[in-house]
Amino acid sequence: MNRYPLWKYLMVLVVVLVGLLYAAPNLFGESPAVQITATKANIKIDSALLENTENILNQEKVPFEALFLDATGVKVRFPNTDVQLHARDVLQTHLGKDYVIALNLLSRSPEWLRSIGARPMYLGLDLRGGVHFLLQVDMKAALDQAAERYVGDFRSALRNARLNYLGVSRDGQSVSIRFKDQAELGKAQRALEKEYPDLTFRSSDRGTDKLLTAVLSEPAKKRIQEFALKQNIQTLHNRINELGVAEPVIQQQGLDRVVVQLPGVQDTAKAKEILGRTATLEIRMVDEDKSNAVSLENASKGQVPFGTEFFTDRNGIPMLVKKNVVLTGDYITDAGPGMDQQGGGAVVHVTLDGRGARIFKQATRENVGKRMAILLIEKGQAEVITAPVIREEIGGGRVQISGMANTQEATDVALLLRAGALAAPMEIIEERTVGPSMGEANIERGMHSTLWGFVAISLFMIVYYMLFGSVSVLALSINLLLLVALLSMLQATLTLPGIAAVALTLGMAIDANVLINERIREELRNGNTPQASIHAGYDRAFGTILDANVTTMIAGLALFMFGTGPVKGFAVVHVLGILTSMFSAVLVSRAVINLIYGYRRKISKLSIG
Repeated sequence: MNRYPLWKYLMVLVVVLVGLLYAAPNLFGESPAVQITATKANIKIDSALLENTENILNQEKVPFEALFLDATGVKVRFPNTDVQLHARDVLQTHLGKDYVIALNLLSRSPEWLRSIGARPMYLGLDLRGGVHFLLQVDMKAALDQAAERYVGDFRSALRNARLNYLGVSRDGQSVSIRFKDQAELGKAQRALEKEYPDLTFRSSDRGTDKLLTAVLSEPAKKRIQEFALKQNIQTLHNRINELGVAEPVIQQQGLDRVVVQLPGVQDTAKAKEILGRTATLEIRMVDEDKSNAVSLENASKGQVPFGTEFFTDRNGIPMLVKKNVVLTGDYITDAGPGMDQQGGGAVVHVTLDGRGARIFKQATRENVGKRMAILLIEKGQAEVITAPVIREEIGGGRVQISGMANTQEATDVALLLRAGALAAPMEIIEERTVGPSMGEANIERGMHSTLWGFVAISLFMIVYYMLFGSVSVLALSINLLLLVALLSMLQATLTLPGIAAVALTLGMAIDANVLINERIREELRNGNTPQASIHAGYDRAFGTILDANVTTMIAGLALFMFGTGPVKGFAVVHVLGILTSMFSAVLVSRAVINLIYGYRRKISKLSIG
């Protein structure tokens, strides 16, 4: 009657062992650490950098606990914060500006646990410490940039339509085109209204000139602002990945603000540097007329001809590039790494949108036989990646960028181009740092509250229900173990509200055992045998337990769906706690009771108070 088949006992045992294994990393704590990443896509992060880092630390006699290379960079763990700060300064001095040395925290869990994917749960900003930024997006600049793009587009469209115009200029968020006569203005207006439905056109007179002014419609302005905010959030996600932050919080606040929380990051200056990093693409023509030996020699000494800029490509070849930009990264819709089918080297395949494809097609048609420089602009510094000769007109909106050092660089450049530059400038209007000591204090308080709650519940259950109460406490312990293991396996973020949810879960989990124990007592009072009482107690209490937990889970799911920030963190732990409590309170406790009483033929009394 009260015996489980062998497979059920084995299942409970396996689940508990897996829970122990995946909850274990949380016991080892974290060490102060630094992470080394490159500031440029073409700089390798490999074993050579790992060896160089180790040599620097040994040379400067800086003690460290561990040093390893992973997908995000070289990471070094140190015994305390003072050594960590000293090591950061030493490494920055020796490695130079080509590398970002960011302070961080890393788990002390052994390598064999990491090799099976057993990692500690993420801790939120309030528990781990870190930095909090509130950034404001400059929406006016986003609209100005959109208007600036239309200046070049209008010139191309009017040339394609073979319409005569005197000039195109931008004034704030409006673009004006000057014509000699009204007939040309009318033709241009009809052509542009058809091609640019988001713009509102109006005509006026300015002296003897006829003026056609284009302004963005209100729906278009709203769409551009929403896109700028979303694009900035996406760009921030990609840039913050370089810091190796386990669980950054990047979310919209209001119409023009973004909240960024970086748990574990202690270096505010480096965090600001990463947030400010942008990368975009510019395509310009090489000035072949001025790129003679004398001009290049003078340009290398600072005497750059008017309208050009002096660059050297990755092979060290000098060139003069025109300042006029043919195409920017704003027209890129996708970018991905690949291999050159002919040369076999790493390349980046770029896809342009409709307008970008038309501009690029026209530029290549008009400059066959000339060199086109492709520049990657990052942190205000432009670098010529490659400068191929245009062999023929290129249409279709597909561009291949060669000159990549390796596949990793192609992947990184593609990522930068996909994320693009910030769609609009952002300003940090609020900055807050939560120190590790404050996070430790929060963890200590949260752990103490949970521990004392657990002890109080355990004493009550053992005194009131005796042996059955002890089994309930064991089930409660396993419930807590499985909850921690599940949070670790899912890499969910634990915050201070999450700890409150853990305490609540313990109270709800023991409630199921109280229902079972009281039901068994009731069956005994009705004159049933001990074995029948155990069986009836678990079976008949299950329906009530299920109903109570389902209704509570519905509330938890609603909090998760509609809540944000701390509310969502509470909901995650709450819902997972319901699932683990159902398993431990019913299946685990009954398995233990079955082992104690199920194999006895005669039982005269149950130790249930």
